[in-house]
Amino acid sequence: MALVPRFVQSSPLYLSPNFICHLKPSFLLRENPEKVPKSNFTRRIGAIATMAKVLLAREAIFNVKIANGFDFKMVAPGQTLEEAESGIRGHALALLQVKALIESEAWKDMQKALRKSSSLLKQDIYTIIQSKPGSMRPQLRKLYSNLFNNVTRLDYAARDNDATQVWEYYEKIAITLDDILSRI
Repeated sequence: MALVPRFVQSSPLYLSPNFICHLKPSFLLRENPEKVPKSNFTRRIGAIATMAKVLLAREAIFNVKIANGFDFKMVAPGQTLEEAESGIRGHALALLQVKALIESEAWKDMQKALRKSSSLLKQDIYTIIQSKPGSMRPQLRKLYSNLFNNVTRLDYAARDNDATQVWEYYEKIAITLDDILSRI
């Protein structure tokens, strides 16, 4: 036998004295393939289960009782122009009554009252703007935007307990609200 390095010989590969790599003969692989356990879950059953989930989810989403939990509309459902005009003065007054809470520096209570009154006022003003002629709408929309941007800024200033900015935004709200009410 000639001097042939060990890694070239056709015998089992010897990587080191402790590790021996034995290859499984290919005829043994063909005889006993690993069996995949057969499942009772077929494509048809999977498709039926998926369709059932979709149909049940559709009923849950479009169910009237559940759908009323999500109110994405700006205009109150069924709110007429007359209802908006009759409620706007009261909601505007409620928005201006947060002044007492600002004076007492009850910031959390002021924020709650501000959010409640401003949301009702927002619905009323939006309904009224939609009923006005097209020539008046841009001016009213600008005032509407200024009013509720200042309401948001007032809310943030109250969150930061910044009394000077709270008073500044309250005064801007009062001026803008008077302007809107005079035009409506």
